[in-house]
Amino acid sequence: MQPVNNFYQDIRQLIEQARSHVKVAVNATMVGLYWSIGQRIVEEEQGGEKRAEYGKALLKQLSEQLTGEFGEGYSVSNLKYFRQFYLDFPIRHAMRGELESRDVSIRKELGWTHYKILLKVKNQQARTWYMNEAAEEGWSYRALERQIAVLYYERLLSSKFDEGIKAEGSEHIKALAPSPLDFIRDPYVLNFLQISPNHQLYESDLEQGLLDNIQKFLLELGKGFAFVKRQQTIKTEDEAFKIDLIFYNYILNCFVLIDLKMGKLTHQDVGQMDMYVRMYDDLQRKEKDSPTIGIILCSEKNQAVAKYSVLNDSQQLYASKYVTYLPTEAELKAEIEKNREILERTKRLDSDQ
Repeated sequence: MQPVNNFYQDIRQLIEQARSHVKVAVNATMVGLYWSIGQRIVEEEQGGEKRAEYGKALLKQLSEQLTGEFGEGYSVSNLKYFRQFYLDFPIRHAMRGELESRDVSIRKELGWTHYKILLKVKNQQARTWYMNEAAEEGWSYRALERQIAVLYYERLLSSKFDEGIKAEGSEHIKALAPSPLDFIRDPYVLNFLQISPNHQLYESDLEQGLLDNIQKFLLELGKGFAFVKRQQTIKTEDEAFKIDLIFYNYILNCFVLIDLKMGKLTHQDVGQMDMYVRMYDDLQRKEKDSPTIGIILCSEKNQAVAKYSVLNDSQQLYASKYVTYLPTEAELKAEIEKNREILERTKRLDSDQ
C-alpha cells in the first residue's frame, strides 16, 4: 500500500504545482491587462481638449460598454484605479537595476489586490519599498495592508536614526551590510492580540498570546526571524534561568532573546538581559553564530535607563516599547519622531561633554 500512497502524493504534488503556476500566470495577466487599460485611458484623456470633463465622460461611457460586454469589474472607480496604476507604476517591464530613482516597475509576484493597496501609499519611496518587500517575502494582501497601517517602513527607517540613510532610499538601505538596528523596531505593534487598552495583562498572558499568533508576531518582528523555543532554561554550575522567547535571525546569523516586561523599563531588566546574552553566548552560541542579541520588550520605555545603562553603547542589547492596539497614523508618527528627537538630543549632549 505504501508505493500506492507515494504514487498518489507524487501526482498530487504535480497538480498542486500546476495550479500554483496557473494562479501566478492569471494574476500576472490580469495585472498586465489593468496596467495596459490604464495606459490607454491616460493616452486618450491627454488627447482631449478639456481633460477633466472629457475624462469623466470617457470613463462613464467606457464603464457602461465594458460592463455590458464583459460583466463586473469595470466600474468607473475601477477604471480610475487602472489609470492611477499606470501613473504610479510607469514601467511595466524593466530590469530593476537599470531604473532611475523616479521610475517604478511592477512586480509580477503580486496580485491586483496588492496594487490597489499600494496605490493608497502616497510616498513613492515607501510604496516602492512595500512593493518589493511584499514580493520578496511573499506577503498576502492582508499582511501588506497591515504593515502599511502600522507604518512598518517608517519604523524601519527610524530605527536607524539617520536622516542620511533615509535620503538614500530603500534600495541603498538593502545594499548596506546587515546590522541589528535594521531589524529592531520601536514600537512593536501587537494589535493582532486583540487586547483592549484598559485590559490588565500579565507577562504569561502576553507570552501565550504571541505564541498563539506566532505567524503574525514573526511578521511584526521582520525579515529573517525563525522561532526557536519558549522558556528556555540555561544553567550555570549552581543556578538555572529561563528566557521567555528565543528566535534565530538567519540574515544576521544570530540568536535573538526576547524578555517580556510589564510596566516601565528598569535597570534590573537591563542587567538581567545583559546576563542572559552573556550566558547564551558562552553556553549556547556556536562558532558559526554571530553575537547574541537581547531585546527587552516593555510596555513603557525609560529614557534615563536607556542612557545611563549598558543599553546606551551596547551592540547586543536593545529595549523597545510594545503597544497592544493599533495607534492612529498620527500617534505612530509622533512616537517615531519622539524617539528620534530623544536619541538625537542624547547624542548632542554626549558630544558636548
